[in-house]
Amino acid sequence: MPLSMVNPGQNAILNSIRWGPKLKKKLQDMGLTPGVEINVISNNTNGAFIINVRGSRLVLGGVVTQQIMVDLA
Repeated sequence: MPLSMVNPGQNAILNSIRWGPKLKKKLQDMGLTPGVEINVISNNTNGAFIINVRGSRLVLGGVVTQQIMVDLA
């Protein structure tokens, strides 16, 4: 399922990133690698998506979160 479908307070495990190599590398450099646990802090309907990854908070756009495939933890 896409990360955009995960509700605030839920945890998910990253499976894959379905995007081009440049954005995929940037997200991996930010700690979004396969197998990492993601905690969704906020899922704003305006597109701002706040997650906690490896103790750091990241803000992602809604379009990006639709391309990050996860499983619920």
